[in-house]
Amino acid sequence: MIRTRFAPSPTGYMHIGNLRTALYEFLIAKSGGGKFILRIEDTDRERLVDNAVDVIYDTLKASRITHDEGPDIGGPYGPYVQSERKNDYLKYALELVEKGEAYYCFCTKERLDNLKQEVNGQTVAKYDRHCLSLSKEEIEKNLENKVPYVIRQKIREGKTTFTDEVYGSITVDNEEMEDQILIKTDGFPTYNFANVIDDHNMNITHVVRGSEYLSSTPKYNLLYEAFGWDIPTYIHLPAVMKDAHNKLSKRNGDASFQDLVAKGYLPDAIINYIALLGWAPSENKEIFTMEELIEAFDIKGLSKSPAIFDPVKLTWMNGEYIKKLPFEEFYTIAESEFKSAVKRDDIDLKKLASYVQSRIGTLKEISEKVDFVDTLPDYGPELYVHKKMKTTLEMSLENLKSVLPVLENTEEWTNDSIYSEMLKLIESMGIKNGQMFWPVRTALSGEPTSPCGASELAELLGKEDTLVRIKKGIEKLEKALS
Repeated sequence: MIRTRFAPSPTGYMHIGNLRTALYEFLIAKSGGGKFILRIEDTDRERLVDNAVDVIYDTLKASRITHDEGPDIGGPYGPYVQSERKNDYLKYALELVEKGEAYYCFCTKERLDNLKQEVNGQTVAKYDRHCLSLSKEEIEKNLENKVPYVIRQKIREGKTTFTDEVYGSITVDNEEMEDQILIKTDGFPTYNFANVIDDHNMNITHVVRGSEYLSSTPKYNLLYEAFGWDIPTYIHLPAVMKDAHNKLSKRNGDASFQDLVAKGYLPDAIINYIALLGWAPSENKEIFTMEELIEAFDIKGLSKSPAIFDPVKLTWMNGEYIKKLPFEEFYTIAESEFKSAVKRDDIDLKKLASYVQSRIGTLKEISEKVDFVDTLPDYGPELYVHKKMKTTLEMSLENLKSVLPVLENTEEWTNDSIYSEMLKLIESMGIKNGQMFWPVRTALSGEPTSPCGASELAELLGKEDTLVRIKKGIEKLEKALS
């Protein structure tokens, strides 16, 4: 059975690249009828951030990426947590020491700092294996005297070759690798050691991670070989880029999943979009439900090339998701945005929302689409000129003056009634529909675009405000033409 795992560090930020990794791991498992495991890798105690685990949980829950098992799966989340198994890792490290595949290192920080040197403008330090030559007596004496130590992996001589499902066969000269630390002075394992132990013990068959871990994979394989364990299938993913030269990163202020949701993107749309950042479906299709992604996902569709995060494409896709939402669901999600943007208590917000739903890319665009409702903006008379409809300032003024008494005498203030009365006037004047509706729409919204047409706007704003705004339009045009 396929078993994958998402193993984030709780550092307070769900990077888009991390979420994509979780999604691909989930899809690989589910498309093959397997299991998806959540494991919190919190052994780097200095980088822990309060509430960061909650960020991970909440993001995966909102994304509908659900894990299958854990030590307390009956609870609300039930992930595996590395720090809860601290002693287990030391046991495995000591086993490697006994096998001659690892050794105690008592070097001080000062000595290690002295090994550092400048190479091509960067500070590097490769451990010189000073403690590898310590005698058994020296080691026992240091341990007895409680001298601080780490346990290091002893890298074998030769070359290490492995196969990655995306990058193919890769061979690394073992001389390029350092004797990495397996157990730190605080007794906690390093990420590089703990993830190997956990992946084996949890029967992980497919390890999915970023391509930055390609260089570390030979070290992992040497550990698997030292224990005599099966090596999992590797799937390394190219980076998600901000542009052709820069990766998305927290340091550069790039959006996390939480940021995108706060900007008005729907979780389902975000997941759909990031699924396509590095994976090409076999069919010519872009909009997928989670169920459809599970059915369509194939490792063969993964690309070696970095994917560029395109906010414009995401916004388009999000707009498509918003359009497809049942109206009541859309209004439930968007109600707070409408209430924040429109303070008038005489406006039917649901009706306004029904006009806006198909015209926005994100929920945060609602405010700019409806800000004319409370206050008519100070617009210029040039908005009345529409080349396609062949409207001019003079024509717009004449048509507003003609429609004003018609609307003043309209008793039933509904969209159908208003529209019907305006059509009668248009027919009697012998003009095109747009030559009347455009000036009225402009006078009512004061915007180059609006979420609905002239009669819908009139019904929405109410008779009194409609007449006031048309009179203001007449005054504006008369002033412009004087």
